Amino acid sequence: MTPPDPAAASTPLLGLGVAQLEQWAQQQGQPAFRGRQLHDWIYAKGARSLDQVSVLPQAWRQQLAAGPPASAADWLGRSRELRRSVARDGTTKLLLATHDGLSLETVGIPAEGRLTVCVSSQVGCAMACRFCATGKGGLQRSLAVHEIVDQVLSVREVMGQRPSHVVFMGMGEPLLNIDAVLAAIDCLCTDLGMAQRQITVSTVGVPKTLPTLAERALERLGRTQFTLAVSLHAPDQRLREELIPTAHAYPIEALLDDCRQYVATTGRRVSFEYILLGGLNDQPHHAEALARLIRGFQSHVNLIAYNPIEEEDFQRPTAAAVEAFRRALQQRHIAVSVRASRGLDADAACGQLRRRHAG
Repeated sequence: MTPPDPAAASTPLLGLGVAQLEQWAQQQGQPAFRGRQLHDWIYAKGARSLDQVSVLPQAWRQQLAAGPPASAADWLGRSRELRRSVARDGTTKLLLATHDGLSLETVGIPAEGRLTVCVSSQVGCAMACRFCATGKGGLQRSLAVHEIVDQVLSVREVMGQRPSHVVFMGMGEPLLNIDAVLAAIDCLCTDLGMAQRQITVSTVGVPKTLPTLAERALERLGRTQFTLAVSLHAPDQRLREELIPTAHAYPIEALLDDCRQYVATTGRRVSFEYILLGGLNDQPHHAEALARLIRGFQSHVNLIAYNPIEEEDFQRPTAAAVEAFRRALQQRHIAVSVRASRGLDADAACGQLRRRHAG
């Protein structure tokens, strides 16, 4: 039997497809069908360690566990749960440990007939949005493919339900980790059987990356069917810079031009996200300005009521203000919806559970 290849230990098996797992098994001196067995146990059964993959020869499992990486669990690349927060509405937030001692958040959001997993693409975030707890600690690193996919498996395991939707709206800026995000989408669709149309990638906007995303998505996925959600949060550049300091390097008109190029390349409409902050950006004149800004755009606006964090004094908007804003957009023929607030009694805002654990 061929000894395990130390070089292969640097790439966990989670994130690999059937053909890659077949090749890996053969490199370890095993028949190709062992790779197919691994694929089934990793993705369908959610194995956390090679010790659990009972169909594999015991001698091979022992040999793998004895060599690098240090344990049978490390071969698969699954994370360890540090903390769990469950809200009254069933929304479940997990704090997961990475191999290098860091932590990340993922959230399972149940609704009638569906389960949405909100995944992180980075540990921390460099975008420094004032209303977001994640950005308060800065960026530590980007996540690898297996660390992204593991979040979906972890939520499935904890909540006992197959996820129907995945949104890249957790910690981090996905467009600063494009290759891993697209590889994770490929894995979720090919290996976990999700539909690309049920996946959303959210960005606050990074200069010159939307055209790159469009091109690489077509190369990696064949066709782009996931939803792109662009976080505007303001109808003009001045207010946007106040809320998102990094926006000074990316004028809102340049961002919209890149969005139009993305639509032209992919044929997919863009969803604009708008967090409503009480008394700051939720007034009728803000809605009118937003409608003028995106008029004629192939888009949809998703309104989100602000979830308070301790570090800022922003206020949650009133229900009346949210409805007036929605109605003002609708009257101006802008496609609009209001995202239902979930998990408000359990560290709802992104990054809060991680910051409380660190503190």
